[in-house]
Amino acid sequence: MKDLSADDRPREKLSRHGAAALGDNELVALVLGHGTRRLSALALANELLAAHGGLHGLTRCSCDDFARVAGVGRARAAQIVAAVELGRRTLSHAPSARVRIKDPHEAAAYLLPRFGGRAVEQFGILLLDTRHRVMRAAVLAVGTLNSSGVLPREVFREAAVGGAAAIVVFHNHPSGDPTPSPEDVELTRRLIAAGTLMEIRVVDHVILGDTKYWSFKESGHW
Repeated sequence: MKDLSADDRPREKLSRHGAAALGDNELVALVLGHGTRRLSALALANELLAAHGGLHGLTRCSCDDFARVAGVGRARAAQIVAAVELGRRTLSHAPSARVRIKDPHEAAAYLLPRFGGRAVEQFGILLLDTRHRVMRAAVLAVGTLNSSGVLPREVFREAAVGGAAAIVVFHNHPSGDPTPSPEDVELTRRLIAAGTLMEIRVVDHVILGDTKYWSFKESGHW
């Protein structure tokens, strides 16, 4: 980036004007730290963003995905993954804050930054107390999931051991489209029935896309 004027170099620009003044490629260039013999850090950042469909695409990538871009390497791939994860965590509430889930929108606002936009499907539950405040989230299964692979007894064993009075069930769709499948509908029906028997209320089943969500309660399937 020696060909850029001092005011236009990302580090100097950040110092003078703040991080909000930088473009996506400039922020990524700062995370990368330096370029290669062939490319400046800014040019390498442009290639990385182009390879993964822009900034949002980075949230779905692993170290291996980043390392496939020539010039990135394993060490800098790890830096990018760490930076993305830090960004996710800043959107999360502090551990000491007991978030109360009053409606599907609040459930999605809690879950999307943590579990949306993942490249691998995850299934889990939010454990809620009697006032529907979040006690913790538990991921129960990872990988290609279907209704037969998620067992109600595992869900309610976790809820019972955790002392939950109610739960929100969630999983993500790596495709980014949160529209439920027939299997999702059937699984929801089974979980509601099991919750009635266990006296642990299933408050909602939220499916997470990249930035969108589907709530069974909100959609009238409850």
